[in-house]
This record gives sequence, structure tokens and C-alpha cells, in this order.
Amino acid sequence: MFHAPQLRLHMYATSSPQMPPNSIRSGADGASTDHSSKPLSLLHPNIPPMLSIGIITRGKYGRRLLDTITHHTEFTVSSADIPPTLPDFIDDPAPFVDNLDLAPGVLSSDLLITYSLNPDITPEIVKRAASAGAKAIIIPGGWASAGDPEQMKEISAQYGTRILVEDICCDIGGDTDSTDYTDPTINEFASVLGRPKLEVQLGDGEISDVKVLCGAPCGSTWWMAKHLKGVPVSEAPAWAGLLVQQYPCRAVRGMTGGIHHSAELHKRAMQAAIKKYYGDND
Repeated sequence: MFHAPQLRLHMYATSSPQMPPNSIRSGADGASTDHSSKPLSLLHPNIPPMLSIGIITRGKYGRRLLDTITHHTEFTVSSADIPPTLPDFIDDPAPFVDNLDLAPGVLSSDLLITYSLNPDITPEIVKRAASAGAKAIIIPGGWASAGDPEQMKEISAQYGTRILVEDICCDIGGDTDSTDYTDPTINEFASVLGRPKLEVQLGDGEISDVKVLCGAPCGSTWWMAKHLKGVPVSEAPAWAGLLVQQYPCRAVRGMTGGIHHSAELHKRAMQAAIKKYYGDND
């Protein structure tokens, strides 16, 4: 059930289909604040609620995901902030996390995504979310940010919570053969946010329109799509990769991996969309 040290831990969880927007944001004190009208699930009891997502942000990390969920999905979202600067070593994570005063409503969301990016406190946050009822947890930044894989395995087994660790979030949903994507909570999230999937319209040898079916959680896919209109079809895949690298994504910018892997994913998504267009219009 546990696949270490690569990326994934998993236990079974459940989730609900999407519904119209009902965004929830946290206040300055970390408490969740509802800025929306009453959800349709309360007005119509036979309609199940949409997926609720809680995000732990740290400084600039996680804020683009909040914007993407709000503008491009029908999920509900709440958030809690932790300080951008943390001690180099946290010997006793429990009292430290106590002092963060994380809103219980964020931790108990169907899906928690934590940008804590610290191997000392991330397992403690994950444990608290799992015990609060989170069905699944995503940890961006890879195992260097997640902490001990064995500890994550124990938390997953104890609470029945699926835990997914990813280096970059635009790769979520890519391994369709993985048992991670038999989990309905992560699967519902990955159907909208994760590995890019596009639909294109072509005219006069150029890209006339790009529809994002599934996009990167940071929002880069939608930004790329907007700037691809008018690009020659033969150049569109390369431009897709280039535009994603120009977007201010937080992925690692080195010689390999990180932003370069994201660029390759978007290039392939554009190639697949063009191929499908010609196949549908033969």
C-alpha cells in the first residue's frame, strides 16, 4: 500500500461531485470565513456537496493555487497561513504547530494541500488533518519537504487518509495506472487541476482558440492558453512549453526537472490537442 521513496502513499477515501461555486477564504486570524451564498446542497438536500479543499500557505507558496481554485473551479476553498520564515530545526513540532493556531475547518477539509515545506512540521500538520477527517492530503515540494516516508505511512494507515507527495503539482493525475487515482478525492481534484489537458480550434494554419480542460494548479495553463492564440500550428507545442517557463511558477528552476518538466507536460498537451483536432475533423 506504500510506495516509497518515490512519491505516493495511499489509503481509501471518498469524495463528492462538483457543484456551483461557494468559495471560502480564511480571515487574517486564520479562521475560515465564508464569503458566499448558501450552498445548493443546503437548499436541495438531494444534491451532494462539492469537494472542499483546505490550503496551508507559507508566504508566497500556495497563494496562486488559491486564485486558481477560485477562478477556474467549482471547489470550495479555505486557507490558513504559516510564517514564511521558520527555524532551521524544530525539535518538538507539536507545540510549534499548536502556536500556529491553524483553523480546524481548514484541516478537516475533504482534501488538504499543505505548502508547509518543512520536514519537521509537515508530518505534524498531516497527522492533525488526518485525525480531523481529511480524506486525502497532497504535499507539494517532494520528500525533502514532506519528512519521513515511514511516518507518513503510519499516519496513512492509522487514519485511512491517502497521502500524495509530488515534486510539481502539474504532474498530479499523470500516472493513471497508479492506485492514487482510484482514490475519489484526489481523482476529483486531478480531473480539473493537475496534468494539463487542452482542446484547440485551428484556422488558417494558426491556433484560433485554446480551451483548458485540466490545468496546472498554479494557473500557468490558462495564462499559456491566452497567449497561444494566433501562433502557427507547427510552432504551438514549442511555444506552449516556452510560455509556461515564462509564467512566474514556483517550481524549481534548474537544469532538469521542475519548471522544465512542467514545460514538457504542456508541450505534450498541445501536441495531443492538435492531433485530436485533426482526428476529429478528418
